This record gives sequence, structure tokens and C-alpha cells, in this order.
Amino acid sequence: MSARPETAVRIHAYGGVEEMRFEAVDVPPPAAGEVQIRQHAIGINYLDTYHRRGVFPLRALPGALGVEAAGVVAALGAGVTRFAPGDRVAYACPPVGSYASLRNLPARLLLRLPDAVSFEQAAAATLQGLTAHMLLHRVTRPTRGDTVLVHAAAGGLGSLLTQWAKLFGCRVIGTVGSPDKAALARARGCDEVILYNQEAFTEGVQRLTDGAGVDIVFEGLGGQVFHDSLTVLKPFGHIVNLGQVAEGLPQLKLADLGPARSLTVSVPGVFAYVNNHPDLQSAADGLYGLIASGALAVHIGGRYALRDAAAAHTALQGRGTSGSLILIPEPA
Repeated sequence: MSARPETAVRIHAYGGVEEMRFEAVDVPPPAAGEVQIRQHAIGINYLDTYHRRGVFPLRALPGALGVEAAGVVAALGAGVTRFAPGDRVAYACPPVGSYASLRNLPARLLLRLPDAVSFEQAAAATLQGLTAHMLLHRVTRPTRGDTVLVHAAAGGLGSLLTQWAKLFGCRVIGTVGSPDKAALARARGCDEVILYNQEAFTEGVQRLTDGAGVDIVFEGLGGQVFHDSLTVLKPFGHIVNLGQVAEGLPQLKLADLGPARSLTVSVPGVFAYVNNHPDLQSAADGLYGLIASGALAVHIGGRYALRDAAAAHTALQGRGTSGSLILIPEPA
């Protein structure tokens, strides 16, 4: 058992933020094949709200939330040779339970974190960065001169997608909900920004592209936003649904995709990418290298103490945040 009191944010029942409890927990020594991690920063993702509400149930209750964090190896289970105590590591994957000061995970799930990337940067950008890597290297493969529409361009994933697509030589149009977010999206590389509260994004895209439309759309809202996004795609365009924050997974008739328009739809999952990538560390090294060099700026829109995770969820669901939110475990 850990030598000092450990804490976690757990739920004992599914529901609203009132179900989130900051409480003391016992952390056993790591089992064979496991690594124990002293966590320095914890990522908050919209997925965490789905787990809290039971949309995607946890393996058992009570259970801690969260799938992403960064920290230092504290102890090794039997048979682990890839890591040593003191190594800097990060992860972005199930099993759920990252809202904790200390936890055990299978060694195969951990990524080495270079000194040039901070724990906060890693906690804010590993899951979203690997998602962006998947979207741009596996799912869409954009080419120089493509026009890309990024919804929620001021968010954590939207910001990374914008910057990375610019490295591919793409023209990026972003949608945001406020002038402040528009300024942030432009600072991250958006060539044009549409304020959807002032102009329908469909009209904005047609205006900015002289009616030609875009090659790729990245959207995470689902519902009507997804269906409207189909209307701004060029022939042979590709729309990628990244989540269903607004109205759930969209229903679609294949006849709506072609053959006249010849559209492609993808609904990829980053955890399938993480679990099936033949060399995930190489993908992470590419991500961390871009962060270390400054080619990808990580915007942390809010830092919360671990005990204040409920407030972070409230802010996230209010959709008024920009960038990524992180939790910081209190020191012993």
C-alpha cells in the first residue's frame, strides 16, 4: 500500500457533477506487468462526462473517471523492464481511472515523455494529439492545397488539428462561438474563421470558397451540424465525426453520399488507434517532437485542483472554455 494518503475523484452512481466525490483511496503495489505512476497532471476530456453519466458505463462502481495523465514512474511490478523508477511517462487510454494522485497501469500502455514536454502539456495534448495524428495520417491524409473545415477550432483538439493541417499545407477554415475564440483560432493558424452565432457556417463556407466547398470536415457535435456539414463538401469530400456533443451519432442514408457527390464518412475511435497501432511510441514521439519544437502550441484553457474536478466538468459542459482543461493533484 502507498506510504502516503492518496486521493481520487470517483463516482458511486451515474449522473451529474454532484455524483463526483473527492475521496481517499488505497493504492496497492503494482501487479506483475504493471507500472505505478505518481501523477503530476491529468487530462480532462468530454469523454469523461459520458463515463460520469453512464453513457459509456464504467467497469464497476464506485470508480474513478479519466483516461489521460502524465507523471513519473514510482514503482514497477514483476517482469517490467521497459521502465525504471523516475522515468517520465504519459498515457491516453482505458482502463478508466486517471483522476487520481497515484495509479497502476499495464506497462504496455505507457508512453515515454521527453524532458522538453511538460507534464501539463502532455496531460492536455496526448489524447487529442494522438487523435489528430490518427485523423491526419490514417483517416484523411490531406494534401497541400486542400481546404479543411474545423468545427470548434478554438478547442483543444480543434487547435491541434488546425496547426497540424497547416503543416500539411492546407487552407483551414474554423468555426467558433465568440470573438475571443475567433482570435485564438486565428492565432493557431486558421486562415478564416466563421462565428456561427453571427452567420450560418454553411453560408460562411460558401462565401469563403466562392461556392466550391471544402475537401475535409472535422466535426464533433453530430446531429444537425453533421448533416449541414455534408452540404459544404466538394465532390469526393470527406467528413469525419469525432463525437456527439450536441445530438448523438447522426443517422445517415448511404444514398445521401453519392454517387453524384461521391462523399466519404468516417467515425473513427482513437482508442482503436491506440490499441492497434504497430508502434504507438513512434506516433507519440512525432507528436511530442512537434510540441517541443513549438510547431504545435498546446493551449491550456484552465487548471483545476483534483478536488475541483466537478467544477471543471461544469465549465466543460458549458461550452464556454477554450483549449484543454487539466487537473493538478495536490502535493502530499
